[in-house]
Amino acid sequence: TKGVEELKRPQNPQPPFPYDTEEVTFRNEKDSATLAGTLVWPVGYNPKAKKKPFVVLFVTGSGQENRDEEIFDHKPFLVIADYLARHGIASLRYDDRATGASKGGDVKNATSEDFARDAAAGLRNRKAFSKVGIIGHSEGGLIAFLLGAQRKTDFIVSLAGTGVKGDTLAASQHNRMMELAGTPANMTVEKIRQQLQEMKIPWYQWFIDYDPSDNISKTRCPVFALNGDRDSQIVSSLNLTAIERLLPKSKKNLIKEYPGLNHHCTSGVTTEYRRIEETISPEVLSDIAQWINGLK
Repeated sequence: TKGVEELKRPQNPQPPFPYDTEEVTFRNEKDSATLAGTLVWPVGYNPKAKKKPFVVLFVTGSGQENRDEEIFDHKPFLVIADYLARHGIASLRYDDRATGASKGGDVKNATSEDFARDAAAGLRNRKAFSKVGIIGHSEGGLIAFLLGAQRKTDFIVSLAGTGVKGDTLAASQHNRMMELAGTPANMTVEKIRQQLQEMKIPWYQWFIDYDPSDNISKTRCPVFALNGDRDSQIVSSLNLTAIERLLPKSKKNLIKEYPGLNHHCTSGVTTEYRRIEETISPEVLSDIAQWINGLK
């Protein structure tokens, strides 16, 4: 008989919540994109208080995603936003352009630079907050450093952000996947460039040529860059090492690799994502909140 698969996601927060939320929109005029999102105020927030909270803007990874960065009923951005609110930090997460409640903005021809303008639009309203930072995942980490170099953010949390040129990243990703599958890891940068150029998709064409080195080296704000050593998509030994090498030295920076994590996983292959019940490691949640609060 046909059954219904039950995906257990114990970390997904359930109402009632001890904090207030607000549905908001902001506008990227250049790209005619109106982004819709959820602003989460921290527990105990008092708008009349002199002390203003920090706020983080969430920026998703590649592909059009909703404000929770939802996949297989995992909602990592929702889980992080809930944890931060309970630890005194506000957040804004939004649906990517032309996704969910967000309207407008070209997607077919867009690159990370276009998506960075969407994120920049979300950073503009600073009046209610003392500092405005970015939590960027994967491509969102790339965007965070792009905006960091422009000094548009006060701090950055890079969740498995990229640290090397796109063609090198793609080749390492393919090779890691082949290793996990037990096949020869023989992908080269040349093969990657040929394959992606033949696809003639603007995002890929821009991505394989983009080298984040210059933007990372120009990022002067505090950075917490983290990754799991079993990440098969953004290989930590390659990307985290590059970010640490390129970042200007600062006592406020934190570079951390988590042993055994992509999520809590067996191998790190992407097919595990659906089976894993844990959305994000409690250790990672704690480290993010402690690091941000330590900047105050």
